[in-house]
Amino acid sequence: MAAHPNESLMTTLKKTVFHPLHPAGYPFIVAGIIATLLFYLLWDFMGFLALCFTLFSFYFFRDPPRVTPQGDTLVISPADGRVCEIKKEVSLPTDIAPDGERDTPYTRISIFMSAIDVHVNRNPVSGSVVKTAYRPGRFMNAALPEASEQNERAMALLETPAGKKIGLVQVAGLIARRIMTDHEDGQNIEAGAKFGMIRFGSRADIYIPDGIEPLVCLDQRCIGGETVLADLDGTQSPRSGKAHS
Repeated sequence: MAAHPNESLMTTLKKTVFHPLHPAGYPFIVAGIIATLLFYLLWDFMGFLALCFTLFSFYFFRDPPRVTPQGDTLVISPADGRVCEIKKEVSLPTDIAPDGERDTPYTRISIFMSAIDVHVNRNPVSGSVVKTAYRPGRFMNAALPEASEQNERAMALLETPAGKKIGLVQVAGLIARRIMTDHEDGQNIEAGAKFGMIRFGSRADIYIPDGIEPLVCLDQRCIGGETVLADLDGTQSPRSGKAHS
């Protein structure tokens, strides 16, 4: 990445290599540093493993700044990762579906976050949180379609100022054991603002109203807080992707 002519080398490195850390990572990093020092006194190999864990924690809990496209009708990706499924004519999770709307069709866009993706989650729209829910469950591979219904998950029904409803679900993964979310019923939210994260590999499901075509395609990489998933105006045509090596 070429530096802007007015940027110093250190500024460029901060933007591209060195990122702030999410506070959730501090306990892991501190524990890793202590374990590294102690294990090196006992056995070099164990100290090396502890050092690897510490370095991985620095990488995993990185929290880079994002520039969110502005627009009242835009739905922004809540997570970094790969679009692993786009499924039409599905219902909102029953835990957050409004009364009388449990059979209303939606399109679900699923984004799989691998262990090396940024795991900080961001609001897909501006508006308010209508309802939140949590359901315990299994910890199967989050890339599998059935993970949306069977894995542990935290759910939120969001509403835009225009009254459009969006479903948002954080799904735990194979090695993920902790879903963190700041959403509360009645809370006002801003698109692109941080609301939580999942440790250590997981999935985010976004439910958009039926008839709105996704602006992403299968296997496309998304950047949380930046990639536009859909336009609620509904004026865009369906998109297909072409892989390039």
